[in-house]
Amino acid sequence: MPLMELATGFWASKTLAAAHEMDLFSSLSRDGETTAAALAEREGIEQRPAEMLLTGCASLGLLEGTGGRYRNSALAEEYLVRGKPYYFGGFVQMLDQRLYDGWGRLTEAIRTDKPTTWDPDRQSSLFEGEDPQLLAVFWEAMHSLSTFTARTLGAAVNLDDASKLLDVGGGSGAYDIELCLLYPQLAATVFDLPQVTPIAAEKVQQAGLSDRIATVAGDFFADARLPEGHDTILLSMIMHDWAEERCRAILRKSWEALPTGGRVIISELLVNDERTGPPPAALMSLNMLIETEGRNYTPSEYARWLHDIGFHDVRTVWFEAPGANGAVIATKP
Repeated sequence: MPLMELATGFWASKTLAAAHEMDLFSSLSRDGETTAAALAEREGIEQRPAEMLLTGCASLGLLEGTGGRYRNSALAEEYLVRGKPYYFGGFVQMLDQRLYDGWGRLTEAIRTDKPTTWDPDRQSSLFEGEDPQLLAVFWEAMHSLSTFTARTLGAAVNLDDASKLLDVGGGSGAYDIELCLLYPQLAATVFDLPQVTPIAAEKVQQAGLSDRIATVAGDFFADARLPEGHDTILLSMIMHDWAEERCRAILRKSWEALPTGGRVIISELLVNDERTGPPPAALMSLNMLIETEGRNYTPSEYARWLHDIGFHDVRTVWFEAPGANGAVIATKP
């Protein structure tokens, strides 16, 4: 049975992706319920596949059904309806349209040690030449994923004594928004590439936090230094993108930007020191194989790099969230 569940795991993910692509959950939120016959008529398909899709979604807890009539489950209504505050469908779409084919070539990635979602011999960066619409979906997906992860991080790591946070590679600003909502004394800066910071600025404005969260455009590799004047630097879901040498460079620049007593927080899906799991971190590491030059690292690896640079009081805080399972924290003496 465990092997059967592993081997057929993609059946469930593709069922979810197909239902989302057909806008099933958003239409049910609007219409209330449907039947196989009604879905078939709406989509212009035969009743047989319509019934099978509804049954499959109900079996996965995405729909509830009684007497052949189906409606959204609480899970689908909250997270899979377009326009809802915590819409997660963008992440589903990104996995299906961008990563599914790349994972289909996982053996190739293992044999060549090269990504399969883009060609490093022809493209200089991960998203060069990417379809703008899919790229927009990617950022919406990451915002949703980061929102829930940031909320859990903020509860697990006490930031009562932090006043100014620098979010390096902060993307859409989801971490800064959630952490500032949790900690009224906190102000933050989102530092990311020039094409990304407008996305963050819009999200910050929508959250009503433009007076506390700033955006600064830059490149944490090309720029000589990171922005200064912050007592806390956050590196969230960033380090797994890069090989060790580049990770050390990011940590070195973080050290240079921090004052005495400042701290760095590395929030990631951490592989355990025994390198036996947990599954979310181990499988995300394989995802980095098809996407980047990096992998998911262990707490002891981060601790060694931090100590080599001069950080003290290195500790790991564990938690459970969609995008991370822990944070490695260190202080500049």
